[in-house]
Amino acid sequence: MITRTHALELISQHITTDNTKKHLLATEALMRALAQKFNEDEDRWGIAGLLHDIDLDLTKHELHKHGIVGYDMLQNEDMDEEMRTAIKKHNYMLELTPETLLEKALYVTESMTGFIVAVTLMQPTKKLADVGIASVLKKWKDKKFAAGVNRNIVEKCQDMLGMSLEEVAIICLEAMQEIHGDIGL
Repeated sequence: MITRTHALELISQHITTDNTKKHLLATEALMRALAQKFNEDEDRWGIAGLLHDIDLDLTKHELHKHGIVGYDMLQNEDMDEEMRTAIKKHNYMLELTPETLLEKALYVTESMTGFIVAVTLMQPTKKLADVGIASVLKKWKDKKFAAGVNRNIVEKCQDMLGMSLEEVAIICLEAMQEIHGDIGL
């Protein structure tokens, strides 16, 4: 299987923006935490999270191709089909239905990382350590806050994962807090 070191090399080759790199690290941490919760392979889930936006620099002006290009880019990498398919299906704009637990987890949760970053940046200290779950849930109700986050997708967590929004937010926040130095928050 592809190593984390090689995945980070791919990111360095294909991703130019620091914010995207930080989002990928946050999603990796989240996916590892979810894998642990579901007794799944943390490395597989983490690598899928780490590489899910590998094509973003290439597709940022054609988001209807985002995920498909990533799937193709990773075709010759040492990844199983489920990991690559999860990367393809995470883009809700493609209207592809996630089927496996990995696909569903990446699809419904990865946007939560960006939302938590937005909540963090509203803190006077701009530190994840100062963010509590109550703040995240309060801001979630404000539809104007971080309006780019598709709440409808994230809120499918109950149906797709059997997890409440609060549980997803807690797992995401804690996972991001553990790597706060890597993501600069």
